[in-house]
Amino acid sequence: MRSLAALPIAWLVITTTLLLGSQGQVTQRYAATGLVVDVDSPHQTLVLSCQTIPGYMDAMVMPFSVRDAKVLMGLKAGMMVDFTLVASPDASFAENIRVRNFESAEQDPFTAHQLKNLEALVVPAASATKTLSVGDSVPDFKLIDQNRQPVTLGQFAGKVVAINFIYTRCALPQFCFRLSNNFASLQKHFVDRMGRDLILLTVSFDPVHDQPEVLAAAARNWKADARTWRFLTGPLPDVKQLCTRFGVGAWTDEGLMIHSLHTVVIDRHGKLAANLEGNQFTAQQLGDLVEAVMNRHN
Repeated sequence: MRSLAALPIAWLVITTTLLLGSQGQVTQRYAATGLVVDVDSPHQTLVLSCQTIPGYMDAMVMPFSVRDAKVLMGLKAGMMVDFTLVASPDASFAENIRVRNFESAEQDPFTAHQLKNLEALVVPAASATKTLSVGDSVPDFKLIDQNRQPVTLGQFAGKVVAINFIYTRCALPQFCFRLSNNFASLQKHFVDRMGRDLILLTVSFDPVHDQPEVLAAAARNWKADARTWRFLTGPLPDVKQLCTRFGVGAWTDEGLMIHSLHTVVIDRHGKLAANLEGNQFTAQQLGDLVEAVMNRHN
């Protein structure tokens, strides 16, 4: 991964319009999509992970100024946003910032809508469990890994923990496979920081099928280092409670598992740093976000 000074934002579809400014200078406008890495409202700055903008800049994590801090209200790390980059020879800023909401392509629109309405029904045993917001402290939990070893969040105090949610029978490459591939990329890029600064946890929301032996096979497939990338399962109520905390919904419909997609990042102090919904971000963008959280000094 790149350092924050040269960190890389998203999948960018660029359209450029040339306009003449009031001083006769050429102003360029770029339509772009990016992943929020940090929000600095006091300084009216939004840090985004951005891929190459042809003819303007290479891929990197960049702080973008905004004209009014109010446009940053509600933005959180991990959100995908569409925005317009306005650049002139002596200044640049972001405008028209809009959150890109994720709707899984795994379901038709009616089923995707059902997912929103039925999530509360997915986890009846955890109905009193609060869904966490960015900045909340994450309660401890206990599951078992692919080697039947107990795993708690508390044992990783002082480290950044990234968690994704999958089930091993998912056959579609753009869903659970992609989330696992993202973690494989993190393991490769942060090989020198794994265990010391970063822990990866993959939780199955299909624990009845995904017993430790099944998860061990999945871990081998991804060449996961069992010391730093653990595949977790456990009693169904415990798994459901954890899923509810992060807004993960899943249920079975005619033999198929219908589910949402979430990747969460917990900082060194045990607080939720980001909850990325969907699969629209790249492995590089996730790495930029994780690196920024690892490099925080407070």
